[in-house]
Amino acid sequence: MLSKIKSMGLMGMDGYVVIVETDISNGIPSFDMVGLGDTAVKESKERVRAAIKNAGLEFPIKRITVNLAPADKRKEGSAFDLPIALGILTATEQIRDNNLDRYAFLGELSLDGGIKPVKGILPMVLCARDNGVDNIILPLENADEAAVVKDINVLPAKNIIDVVNHLNGASEIGRHEVDVESFFNRSFDYDVDFADVKGQETVKRALEVAASGGHNCLMIGSPGCGKTMIAKRLPTILPFMTFEEALEVTKIHSIAGNLPANTSLITQRPFRAPHHSISNVSLIGGGKIPKPGEISLAHYGVLFLDELPEFNKDALEVLRQPLEDGVVTISRINATLTYPARTTLICAANPCKCGNYLEDAKECTCTPKQIQQYLGKISGPLLDRIDLHIEVASVKYKDLESQEEGEKSSVIRERVNRTRKIQQERYKGLGIFSNAELSPSMIKKFCKLDDNCKGILRNAFDKLGLSARAHNRILKVARTIADMQESENIKANHLLEAIQYRSLDRKKWSEPC
Repeated sequence: MLSKIKSMGLMGMDGYVVIVETDISNGIPSFDMVGLGDTAVKESKERVRAAIKNAGLEFPIKRITVNLAPADKRKEGSAFDLPIALGILTATEQIRDNNLDRYAFLGELSLDGGIKPVKGILPMVLCARDNGVDNIILPLENADEAAVVKDINVLPAKNIIDVVNHLNGASEIGRHEVDVESFFNRSFDYDVDFADVKGQETVKRALEVAASGGHNCLMIGSPGCGKTMIAKRLPTILPFMTFEEALEVTKIHSIAGNLPANTSLITQRPFRAPHHSISNVSLIGGGKIPKPGEISLAHYGVLFLDELPEFNKDALEVLRQPLEDGVVTISRINATLTYPARTTLICAANPCKCGNYLEDAKECTCTPKQIQQYLGKISGPLLDRIDLHIEVASVKYKDLESQEEGEKSSVIRERVNRTRKIQQERYKGLGIFSNAELSPSMIKKFCKLDDNCKGILRNAFDKLGLSARAHNRILKVARTIADMQESENIKANHLLEAIQYRSLDRKKWSEPC
């Protein structure tokens, strides 16, 4: 007696088809599993045995062999419980459906026969659809997430009895659907607002530019000047996500297992703010069982690093390649995994250990060597990958006591959304969504300068000693500023504003004063 049940595995960001082959024969009773499964997969035989018995079904006292094909790919997680149990029930003719090829099955079994949710449902359902599967039976708790995928019937089940009755025609599991449009039409309520920020108009303008074009930004200033306060209000002005962006972000969070409860699609751009004690692996991804790191969890959103020089220098250096390429590649013996990492990096730093290096009213107690050592943790190559360098001055008392309300986040967000729509229309079909993602060849096409602008940029390049990377980033920022003013071409004032955001190129912070 042999049966074949279709399921899905997960490798990095993508799913792949797994065929659960079950053979039942006479002999000494045993239950063997092959196919390169991890501990969770090997332990599934005990869950399957108990679930079948406690659901009132018959577990065969025979020699059972289960193979998870392809056998050369490592299988992880508990999602194979349900297909393994159904394979046994089909091989013992307790399930009589002859059209099982039209189905795929996912789900962890509890000992009473219930079906529990599993991680990574979205990429696995996408894989099932792309491989011609018509129906997928999965846990009820995963139904909303799976129903985001069109052109496949999502059938949520509470327990194994529901699945058996559906396949035998005794009762039917209804198709689950969700209204994707409603996710994008809802509004988000924030406890903070840019109107709370007193003064700091230059900094707010720079963060609006960063949000409009997806540019990396570093704020450097004394303690208490408002760097963290402003950064925490950045989510309130981030542009709305497209469906394609939301789908990719949801896939990453689904794989990591931290998709919020009752959330089928993440439509709010992620904002991640790890503590400076974070390890390299947690920041970039990887581990014994590879998982996306903070930079991938902030994909199409913001990764905020507060107190940047306090981070481990090695952890900061591993950010260089992902910030440049937009992906993280993790190599292991069995496989090489790639996670997307197109994030906007926002950093905050004090100018020195005591924080008073930029203050006129306070005396800096740091020696030139201490300043060098403190800011030396931020390497030149990392600074090169940050588009906007902003000096944040201390807030004046007259600004604090002012009763005049600042510009609300909702107003700024409208401008940001308008700017992003211009970029989305321009780059339609190119696989990018913002100016920050422009490749060198695209920069030549979309960031053309007239003779006057070329002269301005040439002088800045020579006087500031800019690198080729910094040159390209100035052009990207200038393109964003032009878009904010709805200008088809980059003009001199756009370029000059972009150049003035390179303050760490104008001043040698790591050199003694």
